[in-house]
Amino acid sequence: MGNMRETDKKKIAILGSTGSIGTQTLEVVRANGDLEVVALAAGSNVELMEKQIREFGPKLAGMWTEEAAKELKARIRDLEVKVVWGMEGLLEIAVFPEAEVLVTAIVGMIGIRPTIAAIEAGKDIALANKETLVCAGHIIMPLAARCGVSILPVDSEHSAIFQSLNGEPKERIEKILLTASGGPFRGRTRAELAGMRVEDALKHPNWAMGQKITIDSSTLVNKGLEVMEAKWLFDVDLDQIQVVVHPQSIIHSAVQYVDGAIIAQLGTPDMKLPIQYALYYPDRRPMDGKRVDFFELARITFEKPDMDTFVGLQLAYRAARTGGSMPTVFNAANEKAVGLFLHREISYLQITEYIEACMDAHKTIADPTVEQILEAEQEAYENISGFRQ
Repeated sequence: MGNMRETDKKKIAILGSTGSIGTQTLEVVRANGDLEVVALAAGSNVELMEKQIREFGPKLAGMWTEEAAKELKARIRDLEVKVVWGMEGLLEIAVFPEAEVLVTAIVGMIGIRPTIAAIEAGKDIALANKETLVCAGHIIMPLAARCGVSILPVDSEHSAIFQSLNGEPKERIEKILLTASGGPFRGRTRAELAGMRVEDALKHPNWAMGQKITIDSSTLVNKGLEVMEAKWLFDVDLDQIQVVVHPQSIIHSAVQYVDGAIIAQLGTPDMKLPIQYALYYPDRRPMDGKRVDFFELARITFEKPDMDTFVGLQLAYRAARTGGSMPTVFNAANEKAVGLFLHREISYLQITEYIEACMDAHKTIADPTVEQILEAEQEAYENISGFRQ
């Protein structure tokens, strides 16, 4: 390793470098000498972005607002780093010629256009942005196939499925067993959920994640988004995806084959493993960290998801069955409602009530373009504003 030339390093760009997945991706880079960060993009955390630039030395850095970009530029004027901003900036980073892999760890539908641009530019995608496939899977997957690029899942569950599929032909899959921790409210009734506050919903039993995804985990909306993502990633029917509640989060997901064999991926709940696996695929690299100790674990348990209490999952299956622009409405309505809940403007159960109301109000477009996807998102936002007046 000591005499490794710069050219031998795998060059990566990260969208969302200051968030949960982004910072853990940089931890993986820190632990491996043969990864090089050439571009970074973040939302508004200028302070952390400056630290990342000074440590990892990218050539290109982007912030979401012009204001944040100006502040960053002033702070790093002693460095030769080009600073860009907004969607134009994200697109410039997505197609940056030096990057081989784009890690999409940005939250929300702003991830769609940069992902498409990166695929068209021939980059492999380490995908941690759920919205991309949920809303635009019908565009992304055929495009990736045409451009000959890999979509490598970074999500813990999808990485587990990807690892469990290693070398097996797709037509041998009988079903995918997508595991869920059940979140902080597992076992609660709807009446109990009615009074849940932001603090309660943010206490996840096993995973440390950003605020939005933690709330989504508590409503099981997150699992619904993962069901939709799995359908596109692994080219299976919805009926082949079974959600299994597994509170210990040790089995990260599994695949059952036509002969009845089940192959699963197990590990401690640590996002660095799926991130590292995506960046080095098909190689496996050593990684420090806690190991699963079966004796300490003693037992692992499984339950059926309670879709009557956690209607978020039920609505996700409905949106996925309807297809077209409906998953976008499901996702956008949730994004908006979770934001309102985090600001204490609506109650916990109103999150899924708003999602359902937006879905009921929507006329589905069968095969939406990116423009129509973004219009459907806007429509959901406007509908929620309308409901609240």
